[in-house]
Amino acid sequence: MSRAHPQPGCYDLAFQASYPMDEPAEVALEDYSRVLTRAQDSEALRQDEDPSMVEGVHVCGLGTTLTQVIMTDIEDFARQLVLHRNGGGLGWS
Repeated sequence: MSRAHPQPGCYDLAFQASYPMDEPAEVALEDYSRVLTRAQDSEALRQDEDPSMVEGVHVCGLGTTLTQVIMTDIEDFARQLVLHRNGGGLGWS
């Protein structure tokens, strides 16, 4: 899966804010997003102008309907990853 080659059934879930994330946090966010949406694949969306910042998640092959509750939950998880940087992905990485 690649955001550069979008396919039907793929969605960009944009956050209200951007969050600074290292690689373990990014992996945790992708895993969490994949589990929560029952997606086949997920990829963190890094800002072009500042790749240290994640502005959302790209998901493909969803196994559930996207709702505002799910999208809010994913962004809340991203926020928690930033607050607990030494947490190693909060058990998701």
